[in-house]
Amino acid sequence: MQSVLLEIIYEGDHCIPCVYMLETAEEAVAGFGDQVKIQLVYLRREEGGRRYRELSKQLGKPAPIPSIFLNGRLYFNITPPVEELQKAIQDILQSGG
Repeated sequence: MQSVLLEIIYEGDHCIPCVYMLETAEEAVAGFGDQVKIQLVYLRREEGGRRYRELSKQLGKPAPIPSIFLNGRLYFNITPPVEELQKAIQDILQSGG
């Protein structure tokens, strides 16, 4: 079964745009079950900082905060409508990658 890793560049709960993006992502993935995993790239933790650097290196510039990566690729640098995020996820699942 194809799956999607949804990573959110997340500064912390004090960052209202970050919290809003997380809430939007949680709502968007509710119907996908085990096909989608949400992972916070929490910048205030060591492992989050490492992942942030990896994603930024792939982009060739610092990754936006907050932002959504799907399977390691930047998809949204602003909070998208729930339906738009669901469509992006569905497109990945249907394409197999």
